[in-house]
Formats: sequence, structure tokens, C-alpha cells
Amino acid sequence: MFTGIVQGQGDVHSIEKGEAVWTYTIRLPNTLGLERGASVAINGVCLTATDMDDGCVSFDVIEETLQRTNLGGLREGDAVNVERSLKMGDELGGHLLSGHIMGMGSVVERTEVGEGVDLTVKAPHSMMKYIHEKGYIGLNGASLTIGEISGDRFDIHLIPETLRLTTFGSLNVGGAINIEIDAMTQTIVATVERMMKQENGGGQS
Repeated sequence: MFTGIVQGQGDVHSIEKGEAVWTYTIRLPNTLGLERGASVAINGVCLTATDMDDGCVSFDVIEETLQRTNLGGLREGDAVNVERSLKMGDELGGHLLSGHIMGMGSVVERTEVGEGVDLTVKAPHSMMKYIHEKGYIGLNGASLTIGEISGDRFDIHLIPETLRLTTFGSLNVGGAINIEIDAMTQTIVATVERMMKQENGGGQS
């Protein structure tokens, strides 16, 4: 599990492209206590550390993950958001995330607001039922508060500290963003939909 509080940026050292699996070697901001088999969120995607060498950590990524996330578009030298997995007793500063990406959105507008930045993100239509104003959302692994919503678009307001710690400072219009909706929100929406279907069905009998 993760909190959505990005701990810093890593950079892609190398990418080895196999037929079924790509191996990413990423230099992490901190590898203290990290062991093989540990979970690390890279741009919000839960990956397993397979090897470590001098601050660089390797991760194997399967084809489905490459297609469903923005990891497939990474190149050597690109920066990524990094969060180590939550440990018992750690402070929960964001909201619980699993590292399982539902799909991708794209930046359609970027506006500098003082030292901060406002982003407008276009999401897949199927996800919009989970997205509501003042709710939380995981974007590239960062726990963020949703602003105004219009159709299949929503706004995100980024403060200077978030821009400093994450890759959002360099994310421009057209950039792909990994989206995760937390399990609680998914459960609530599914429950409400099921109840509404039962009520509608009962009214017709």
C-alpha cells in the first residue's frame, strides 16, 4: 500500500526491452533499507525491486502494464515520481493507494498561478463517475485534491512544494498521467449503482 505522498524523483538509467517483459533500471532518491522484493511506486505503478546496484534499482514491467500506464512511454533520462511502500506505524499523510492504475488521462491545459500551477486533465469517460470535486485522486502516484469538474475534465491545483518534489513541474500539455481511484471510492460508487438498479427493478415489478 502507498499514501500518495511522493518522496522524490528518480531518473530512468536504462530500459532493457524484452519480448514479454521490459526491465527498467531507475536511480532512486533513497534506497536506504530497500531490499529485493520490496514494492516501490513508480509514477504510481506498484513495481517489485528485482536488483539493486549503487543507488539504481531494477524493475520488471509486463506488457499489460506498459499498455495501461505511461511507463511504456518513458525514455532513458526521464524523471519519475517515487514512493516507497507504506510500513506499519508510518504516518498516512495522503490517502491509501494500491499502485494499481485504472487508466491514463492527459493534460489539456496548464496555467502558471504565482508560484503554483493549475492543470486541467482529461480523463476517460468511464472514470468520471469516480471523480468529484474536493475528492481525492492518485495522479502519477501523487495524492491530490480534485478541483472544478466540467464534462470529462477536471482541474488540479499544485502548490510549489508539490512541484518541487514531483515531476508535475515539467509536465506539459499533452503529457500522459496515470490515474488511480482508491478502493473505497470504487466500492461506494459500485454500491450506489447496485442499489439504484435494485430500486429501479423493484419499481417495474
